[in-house]
Amino acid sequence: MTGNQYRRLIASYLQAAYGDRGIQIYEEVSLGTSIIGKQRRIDLFVLHQASGSALAVECKYQDSPGTVDEKIPYALQDLGAMRMPGVIVYAGAGFSEGVLHLLQCAEQSAYCLPGEELRPVGRRQGDRIDCGTWQLDHVLAQTFRWWDIVLSERRLFQP
Repeated sequence: MTGNQYRRLIASYLQAAYGDRGIQIYEEVSLGTSIIGKQRRIDLFVLHQASGSALAVECKYQDSPGTVDEKIPYALQDLGAMRMPGVIVYAGAGFSEGVLHLLQCAEQSAYCLPGEELRPVGRRQGDRIDCGTWQLDHVLAQTFRWWDIVLSERRLFQP
């Protein structure tokens, strides 16, 4: 899978799983300047029309060792400098151990690899932390206040 194919997969997933919640997804949106003074281009701009809230989504897929490792620290720092919520969505087996650890620990990153059915996939006990779509789903819940996503399988406390 190429980076562009991964970006389109994530956009397709967002549309299939959450399009009925009133989001619009735009590809390759110019948004201000980066931390090195260049024009910033966001892979996906997810806009919740009703609230006016938005999420910038950078997509990083790496299936074999390569230069993406060198770009991740910069991408995280640039994402943190934006004046809006943003997340790096990642998948693939080609990240170095150090960069994978950095992504797993970064508050601005979320693993996501949807299946062919493009439905949310939660984490089950015993699953690796990097599985399914649940990390990106939780970012969406926190950004757009869709608390039913994280509360769907929880019971309300009854004293």
